[in-house]
Amino acid sequence: MSSGIVLQGFGLGLSMIVPIGAQNAFVLNQGIRKHHHVAVATICFICDALLILLGVFGGGAMLANNEILLNVVTLGGVAFLLTYAFQSLRQAWRAQNDDASSASTSTSATANKTLLSVILGALAVTLLNPHVYLDTVVVLGSIGGQFEPSQRNAFAIGTVLASLVWFYGIALGAAKLSPVLSKPRVRQVIDVLVAAMMIYVAYLLMQKWMMNWEG
Repeated sequence: MSSGIVLQGFGLGLSMIVPIGAQNAFVLNQGIRKHHHVAVATICFICDALLILLGVFGGGAMLANNEILLNVVTLGGVAFLLTYAFQSLRQAWRAQNDDASSASTSTSATANKTLLSVILGALAVTLLNPHVYLDTVVVLGSIGGQFEPSQRNAFAIGTVLASLVWFYGIALGAAKLSPVLSKPRVRQVIDVLVAAMMIYVAYLLMQKWMMNWEG
């Protein structure tokens, strides 16, 4: 197994995973709150790893040619992103208007969300995000498909390793920096930035969907 191809897969994997805003924002938020953040990182990693393997070993072309599936995923992703953006803005508004005690109560209520709801959120932000499919399955799949079968395994290992390092890195890193990142004012800024990013990604997805529909 070529270590050079593993490193190539690792670098390309990071270049695809890092810009996926919605997924990363969800993991970051859970890490800051120290609320099932390891479980969230695990869910995102497993989903990404399965999609990467699907793409590298032959599933990329099938997904790229399935317009109905891509349309469903796109519209579902837009709905999820806008819902998440609304929740982030609502949290930022509460942080602005509440005093320290009520903010503490709000944080406590957030921490009481069940593990199931957090897992469902992680699945939604991953599987309803068309960028995940396009980047991991289609792009990485098309690149990985160009390697010989023996080298393809090394490329797949590198890309999956990139996903592992990234998701656990931001989850554990956010938890480590939680005392600073969870301060009310910092938390408010993060919530507003997350909401803006979600709305922007939703706009781009909707714009692309409308162009494809008109075309």
